[in-house]
Amino acid sequence: MKLKIIFSLILFTLITQQSFALDVVYPRKNQVTINSASTFFIGSSKVGVPLTINSEYVRVHPSGGFAYVVNLRDGKNTFVLQSGDEIKTFIIEKPAAKLPSGKYTPPPLVEYTSKKNYYISSDGAPLRGTPVDSGINRLSHFEKDVPLLIDGEKSNFYRVVLNNNEKAWVAKTNVKAFEGYLNSPAVVSGKTFTEDDKYYTFTFSLDKKTPYVMTEGELFTLKFYNVKDYPDNTYVFTFPIQGKLYGYQGYYEDNKFVLKIRKFPEINIQKPLKGRVITLDAGHGGTEIGTIGCCGHKEKDITLAIAQKLEKELQSRGATVFMTRRIDNNLGLKERVEYANSKDSEILISIHANALPDGADPNKHSGTSIFYYYNQSKPLADKIITEMTSQTGTNNDKVRQGSLALVRNTNALSILIEVAYMINPEDNAKLIDTQFQQKCAKSIADGIEKYFTETKPVD
Repeated sequence: MKLKIIFSLILFTLITQQSFALDVVYPRKNQVTINSASTFFIGSSKVGVPLTINSEYVRVHPSGGFAYVVNLRDGKNTFVLQSGDEIKTFIIEKPAAKLPSGKYTPPPLVEYTSKKNYYISSDGAPLRGTPVDSGINRLSHFEKDVPLLIDGEKSNFYRVVLNNNEKAWVAKTNVKAFEGYLNSPAVVSGKTFTEDDKYYTFTFSLDKKTPYVMTEGELFTLKFYNVKDYPDNTYVFTFPIQGKLYGYQGYYEDNKFVLKIRKFPEINIQKPLKGRVITLDAGHGGTEIGTIGCCGHKEKDITLAIAQKLEKELQSRGATVFMTRRIDNNLGLKERVEYANSKDSEILISIHANALPDGADPNKHSGTSIFYYYNQSKPLADKIITEMTSQTGTNNDKVRQGSLALVRNTNALSILIEVAYMINPEDNAKLIDTQFQQKCAKSIADGIEKYFTETKPVD
């Protein structure tokens, strides 16, 4: 009886493997619309069994994963995938390209005859250098009720008057109009300074909130705009950074503005991570699965596995480590940043795995990339990518400046690591390998250590 049961189980397994040897994870449906000149098929197939798409041979990685680019013509495109006796058919509709109706006319700038008074209506509203809702153009993030002088509009943005020489932009959805009067300049009545083991703290007393911008550099600069009794109505405060900028925050408490600049810590060369406070963020989670890899693995699971290994690695070296999530749960981007800041984190690292849009070739993109937004975080990213690519063997897909929610946090050195590409068969095979995940954890920890020991503060 036992032998019969075992034989039945083996037979069932073989039949199941044969029946479901071909698995396509992208496109996710057999009938889809894709508005691109090309797309790709991502999935897995039985190793050793020839795989074809429209009779063209497709290379299958030893892990079973494959990625194959196909060109699309306008209208219906039929693709037949065959692996052994298994056949799957996909129909991809490509909409016909619309002919331009005429010469493109950019939205006009409408300048007002007189300035208008608005105020910020939602916390975290970005002040931008250009009237574009993307890119590296954020100058500041304002709390509610910060007043603004507006002298024009363009498309979905109002133009903000900072002083006679400087103007910026704010989204119309982030402000409301004051009725009946024009806001008068603010008054800065004083400044106090305190310091402790962690921070230099400056407190500025004003009679009302007013726009401000903080700028990194050898001199950290804070500017208050629309301020009375200062040249060009601009109050300028500078603070010399001795070596590396290591986190800062500026915010209003009623009509007082608090600027906190974190001190670079004393480093124990033998144990450089001892006492460092680091928050790890495993990207995605819950219903937000992220990218699906060639063999069906979910990004949210890969990122958590790497983050858990990195946590242990950092703790073994003396760091205090917090995790934005330890389980498969939903968590908003804002919640992740707020959690890291609530722990007074010195470093915030978000772990992800990469993907590509239609029109790209997954076989030509591979490796590790790291994103930062503020310059204070770039030296850390540089050290980590050097260690990761040399220790894990991934391609150096570069350190890049990017406007991502997790890296726009100034309180900590904030970076986002795209460990490798889940839709590249070679990279995908690495990402699902627990030994590779452990190498990632070690190399990231080594990179953090080298940031502290090799990029020394300037006396």
